[in-house]
Amino acid sequence: METEIPALFRARRTVAPERFTFHSSRMRMKEVRPEELAAMDADSTRCAAELSDARVDVLGYACLVAIMSMGHGYHRTSERKLTEVTADNGAQAPVVTSAGALVGALHTMGARSVTLVAPYLRPLTDTVVGYLRKEGIEVGDHTALEIPDNLRVAAHDPDDLLPIVRALDHTDADAVVLSACVQLPSLDVVERAEQELGKPVLSASIATAHQMMRALGLPAVAPGAGHLLSGAYAHSPLHTG
Repeated sequence: METEIPALFRARRTVAPERFTFHSSRMRMKEVRPEELAAMDADSTRCAAELSDARVDVLGYACLVAIMSMGHGYHRTSERKLTEVTADNGAQAPVVTSAGALVGALHTMGARSVTLVAPYLRPLTDTVVGYLRKEGIEVGDHTALEIPDNLRVAAHDPDDLLPIVRALDHTDADAVVLSACVQLPSLDVVERAEQELGKPVLSASIATAHQMMRALGLPAVAPGAGHLLSGAYAHSPLHTG
């Protein structure tokens, strides 16, 4: 979240006049396990209040699986709750969760079926798959990298994702989710994967950036970030439901 989202907004600056600042507040988590995810989410209101102190224009909630592990539809609950926190602080701003952004981006693209790579342990990956299916997105072939340590997720080499995704069956997929986690880096290889697979490739980070740009009322465009931010969906509606 603190590397790829700013990189995507910097890439946008090469083709558009706006300039951006980036601010962050952290919810602590060391191992990607259900109990730590629940504790992390409980701390999200503090983070929203702190960021609204800076009078930011949009907030992005980074952890996709923290939202999805709280039950189906929780991204809507979280977005409403955190927006209310900013309003109570006199600085109302829209909130985009990476979970809701991935769902919204896939619907924007008309992707009914996806192939997916996730860094999580298998039970949490199954949670993500089930969440997407309940949102009307079929998940075909997918893999769990089984990395519980959050720092090891961030240190994963993006180049290693290419042989992983090549080994999956994406024949019937409308799109490929190269990283269903904003902590797992993939931006550097997204366009290479698109060229190899001949299908749209996106990540949770790219989806989050797309939805944040739309929440700002800006065309969602960033060079080098694959089909979703190519300009094809620059003016698509913001998915809030």
